[in-house]
Amino acid sequence: MVMYELIKGDEATTPSTPNNELSNVVAAADNALLSPHEDDIEAGVRNATNTPQEKEEAPAARGSRLVSLDVFRGFTVALMIFVDYAGAFLPATNHSPWNGITLADVVMPFFLFIVGVALALTYKRVSSKAIATKKAVLRAMKLFIVGLIVQGGFFHGLHNLTYGVDILRIRWMGILQRIAVAYLLAAVCEIWLKNDDDDSDVYSGYYLIRRYRFQLLVSLILTTIYMVLLYGLYVPDWEYQIPVAGSKTKSFSVKCGVRGDIGPACNAVGMIDRQVLGIQHLYQRPMYERTKQCSINSPASGPLPSDAPPWCQAPFDPEGLLSSVMAIVTCLIGLQFGHAIIHFKVLVIY
Repeated sequence: MVMYELIKGDEATTPSTPNNELSNVVAAADNALLSPHEDDIEAGVRNATNTPQEKEEAPAARGSRLVSLDVFRGFTVALMIFVDYAGAFLPATNHSPWNGITLADVVMPFFLFIVGVALALTYKRVSSKAIATKKAVLRAMKLFIVGLIVQGGFFHGLHNLTYGVDILRIRWMGILQRIAVAYLLAAVCEIWLKNDDDDSDVYSGYYLIRRYRFQLLVSLILTTIYMVLLYGLYVPDWEYQIPVAGSKTKSFSVKCGVRGDIGPACNAVGMIDRQVLGIQHLYQRPMYERTKQCSINSPASGPLPSDAPPWCQAPFDPEGLLSSVMAIVTCLIGLQFGHAIIHFKVLVIY
C-alpha cells in the first residue's frame, strides 16, 4: 500500500533558490515560506478525509511534515547545488543562454511549485482571514527585503565609514523577490478565494475544480495578461549606456519597432522592466551574453565577437515584472496540487 503520508520532523533548513548566487540565502527562503507556521497540517488532512467523529478526535500535531513534499524539496536543493557547480563544465546543466531549456532552468519552477503546495497545507484552516493576510504580507515583505540585501548589489565602502548602498543602481527584482511576490499572491488567493460556503465533500476532480474555481480563474486571467502583453505590446527603438574606462560612458542604440518579438533585443519583457524599473536597476550580467551573437566561447561566457549586435551588453533582468506573472501561475499550480493532496488519499495495491 502506498499513500500520501504525514510524519513528524524538524523544521527544514533547505533552500528555495536556483542560482549560484542564492546559495547563501537558502535557509532564509525556506524558513520564510516553506514551513507551515499557524495551522496543523496533519489535522487538516485528516479533517478533509475522515468522518466527523474522527475529526473531533484528531489530536493536534504541530510540526508535522508531508513526506513527499520534503523529499521533493530535498531533491530540488540537490539539483540546485549540482547545476551550480556542474554548469561551468557541463553546458547542458547550465542555464540556457536564451532559447531552449536546460536542467538548471527547472530549479526555479520547482521551488515555486513547492511554495504553492506548502501554502495549501498552511492555510487549510484559517480562523481569521484578516490576521492570516497580515502574516502573509509581513512574511513576503521580509523575504523581499532579504532579497534586496543579498541580491540588490552595489554596496560601497565595505571597509570604511562610507559603507552604503547605491540606490541609483540597486537591483529591485531578484529570485527571492520573485518568490516573495508569488507567495503573497498565492497566499491571498488561498485565504480569500476558497469556496468556504461549499460544505460538500470533494469526491472527484470536478468537485475539486468547483471548490477552487476562483483560484483557477485567477490563473487563467494572469496567463492571458502575460500572453497579451508579451505578443501585443509594441517595442520601440531604445538606447542604453555602459561605463567605460576613465569615468566615461558609451552609448548603444538598439533598433526594434516591432510587436511580438521574443528575441533578446526587442521583447516586451525587457521593455516593461526598462520603463518601470529603469535600466540601471536591472541585472547587469544577462544570460544572453553567452549566445553565439555575444560570445566567441558560446555557450560559455567570452569576449564579444567583432560583429556583436549592440544589445549584447544591455542589462536584462531574468526575474523581471512580466516574467514574474507566470511565476505566480506556477505557484498557483502547486497550490492546486496541494489541494489534491489534502482532499484525496492515493491508494495503490501491488
